[in-house]
Amino acid sequence: MKHQAIDELLFGKIRPQKPPKKFVLLVCALLLLTIIPLYYPSICRSLFVSKTIYSNPLVPSPSSSAQEEDLPSITSNLKCDIFTGEWVPNPEAPYYTNKTCWAIHEHQNCMKYGRPDTEFMKWKWKPDDCELPVFNPAQFLELLRGKSMAFVGDSVGRNQMQSMICLLSRVEYPIDVSTTEDQRFIRWKYTSYNFTMATFWTPHLVKTKEATYTDGPTKTGLFELYLDEFDEAWTTQINEFDYIILSAGHWFFRPMVYYENRKITGCNYCLLDNVPDLGKHYGYRKAFRTAFKAINSLENYKGITYVRTFAQSHFENGIWNEGGNCLRTKPYKSNETRLEGLNLELYMIQIEEYRKAEKEGRRNGLKYRLLDTTQVTLLRPDGHPSRYGHWPNENVTLYNDCVHWCLPGPIDTWSDFLLEMLKMEGMRSAEEKKRLISRDRRSN
Repeated sequence: MKHQAIDELLFGKIRPQKPPKKFVLLVCALLLLTIIPLYYPSICRSLFVSKTIYSNPLVPSPSSSAQEEDLPSITSNLKCDIFTGEWVPNPEAPYYTNKTCWAIHEHQNCMKYGRPDTEFMKWKWKPDDCELPVFNPAQFLELLRGKSMAFVGDSVGRNQMQSMICLLSRVEYPIDVSTTEDQRFIRWKYTSYNFTMATFWTPHLVKTKEATYTDGPTKTGLFELYLDEFDEAWTTQINEFDYIILSAGHWFFRPMVYYENRKITGCNYCLLDNVPDLGKHYGYRKAFRTAFKAINSLENYKGITYVRTFAQSHFENGIWNEGGNCLRTKPYKSNETRLEGLNLELYMIQIEEYRKAEKEGRRNGLKYRLLDTTQVTLLRPDGHPSRYGHWPNENVTLYNDCVHWCLPGPIDTWSDFLLEMLKMEGMRSAEEKKRLISRDRRSN
């Protein structure tokens, strides 16, 4: 009724009479609130960010007597490990469906293809020592107004981007502004926020060729990885981006031949004569090392690189091409399973190479952050499409998918993490500014 009354006042849906003083003041206030954002959008954005920071109960709000330059201090929330915790029920989820979001890839559209259970969509992550808010699409878009974000990696990275598009669809859908017809390189723009999101397909992160001289031992192709050469399909494109989400993993399980200095140095399960089998971990380490070298060597890139850690598959009773499947319908508790074997080794390689890159990048003024999804997704064997990514009677050879994630599903939580990390970034910047101000005062 209040909105109706205001509409009537503004649009003259009452009989003409001399406007009372309160009416004039109301109209003036509304006009000011309309005009100011148009001419001074930065003011509104800064107010929004301030509200975001101070809305956290762990972040003290400045007192009324505080000086203008006073800023919030580092809080325990910044020191909380948001990646250690448990999955807890969330009856309010999901926040979109396969009918409300067109961005879901067919093979991850589990509800469309008949998955009978729905509980896998109704969980959220609860860190041990703090709270992780559920993704707020309006807040995310406002924080990234005028910014750009690139997902660099394989189809799981694309899966993550499609999840984010679906979560943001409650506020706005993007338009396709891709510069190529190649679906491996897609750009989306949220016009109301001038926010661009892109995906760069690079499953091995480095320069790669699929060899023609053999199908490989698993009949999936034998890939040639040039472990010391940049994949220019993405390394020449990311200068313009403010944020990069870098990830890779499952393609390193395939047969590969490793090249360094344009010469074969080894392979992973290639079964070629006189070529030593160096294993998956060798190529994985070298690929991340080269990817980080590419980022740190860019002259104009000033963005933040988020390294998303390995999200393992959940095949049981066989591997992917030998009848393996994932039929569980609820999460593990943290004490019911653990990361081990090759999956643990790949995760540790990422951590080790990330730390080296972060140290090197810091010297060049670049920022790296760890988006640690490994433990979080280890506990979700119930979140994969399995056989529900296609119709059961399709006349094609399709394997059970225990690698990608149903949408809606557990991968939506990765956006919870990302938004929280973006807010933490604002807190860190505020704290850094506060330290600089304090140092300047002491020096004066």
